[in-house]
Formats: sequence, C-alpha cells, structure tokens
Amino acid sequence: MIIEQTRKSQNCIHSIQELCDFSDVSRSGYYNWIDNRDKQNQQEKQDQSDFDLILKAYRFKRIHKGIRMIYLTLKNEFNILMNKKKIQRLMRKYGLYCPLRQANPYRKMAKAKEPSDHAENLVNRDFRQGVRKVLLTDITYLYYGKNHTVGYLSTIKDAYTKEILAYEVSDTLEIPFVLKTIEQLKENHGESLKNIKKNLLHSDQGSHYISMSFTELVRKSGYIQSMSRRGNCWDNAPMESFFGHMKDEIQDALPQCKSLNELKTLIHYYMDYYNNHRSQWNLCKLPPARYYKYCLSGQLPGMNLYEAAMA
Repeated sequence: MIIEQTRKSQNCIHSIQELCDFSDVSRSGYYNWIDNRDKQNQQEKQDQSDFDLILKAYRFKRIHKGIRMIYLTLKNEFNILMNKKKIQRLMRKYGLYCPLRQANPYRKMAKAKEPSDHAENLVNRDFRQGVRKVLLTDITYLYYGKNHTVGYLSTIKDAYTKEILAYEVSDTLEIPFVLKTIEQLKENHGESLKNIKKNLLHSDQGSHYISMSFTELVRKSGYIQSMSRRGNCWDNAPMESFFGHMKDEIQDALPQCKSLNELKTLIHYYMDYYNNHRSQWNLCKLPPARYYKYCLSGQLPGMNLYEAAMA
C-alpha cells in the first residue's frame, strides 16, 4: 500500500525495485498484491452484500436471532441459502452479536420423584407421542415497562409440533385466567383434537392445575390430565424451553410496553412470529405451523415426495 501511494505522488523519482528494497518487500510479492487487489475489493463488496442479507434476516419481525435462526429465516422467508459458517464469519467480521441465554449456575435439578395425588405422570418425558397427543401447559411471569410491572402468560403447546395452540395474558394469577386457555384451545383447535383418540394435557403441580374448576373443565373437554413430579422441571422441559427462548427474543421490547394492552399486543405479535415464521432445526427446518401441515400431508413445502423423504 505504501509503495503504491509513493508511486502515485508527484515527486516520486524512485523505481519500483528501489521502493520494494526500501520496504523490504520482494518485487514479485508487490506485483502479486497488485494482481489480487481487485479480487480483494470484489470479495469485500460480496461480503458486504451478503451481510446486508444477514442483517435483513436478523431484523426480521424485530426478533433477536442467532446463527441457526438467521440461516433458517433466510431459507424459509427469503428463499436464500447461505452457509452457516459464512453467516458466523460475517457476523464476527461486522460485529453483529445476538444475546444468548446463559445457563444458570445456581439452578440445581431437584431429585424429586414424588408423583401428584391428583393425576399420574402419563407423559414421562415422552413428548414425541404424535401430533396433538401431548399438550403441555404452564404459566410464566413477564416483567414489562420501566417499573417492571408483572404480567402473567398461560400457554398450551403441542409437544410434537411445538406449536402454541392457546395463550392468555393477564395481570392477575386468579384461576379463571388459566381456564381461558382451555376455552381458547377448544374454540380454535377443537375439531382437530377430536380426531385424536387420547389427548394428554400435561402440567406441573401448581395450584391452578389441581383446582377443582381446572380439573373439571379438562375432564368435560375430553382431555386426560397428566402431571409432572413435584419440583421436577424436566418433566415439562419443552414448555420451560419455550418460555426461556421467548423472553430472550423479546427482552428489548418488554420495557417499552406501557400497559397490559401493549403487553398483550407484543405477545400476540410474538406468537404469530413463533408459530408461522420461527423455523426450528428439529422440525425439518420449518416453523411449527408449517411443520404441522407437513405432518398431515407428508410433504414438505416446495418439495416433491422424493425430496421430502430425503430431507
């Protein structure tokens, strides 16, 4: 670079060989740099162009994403295939980082094996029993606004397709708030659930789930209640995992919610994103709602049957 700048100066009287000797660079090395300069500039432009695509995927739906999610978003939302190692290289090059959930070093797995007196643990961590066969439910806290106001989210999730089938946001933990998720499940998915011989509705041993009103509604709705062992979070691990990822991905938006209605709007937005756009590696690289359709049809979107079998 110095040799090139010196050559272009008006007062330069030195030959290329003299400049190379002065810079302790071989003449062949200098000409090799000249030959590769255009290639380097072209590579830089290509990197910038590819990074613009990565940034577009990263900002899609305004949800934080890591390397895998960027790869899947490019593939499923923009029909662009980009190598994961390339995505990682360009993110490092241009300083793009996604906040990742860290393991809690103080969280210890309780050696609890005490079953519930209200319902057996019929799932036994076998979450892949079939489409709509194992339905998981749980409640989580959501702190929103500048004053960290607390809200509550109740959800029901299909353990097989990972699709959120029903959810309710409330500012109170009273039992009717949880019952609304069951009513919503029946209203939105009642027909598809009727085709399943046995629907297991699995929860922890929280006070909501052992209440008479909840157990009676579950029974009348035709579902079979199942409960985790006491204090054993792994018995409902997929639900815990969903809450963790969701909170990671909306952590910047929660403080901006000024009211419960704004929190509800945010959760509604995220659930639509999660079900219809958030592709997952273990779901044939599809979002949960599309994976559900694939389970019914046996054919991946945009693929013939042979390609689907090879995927």
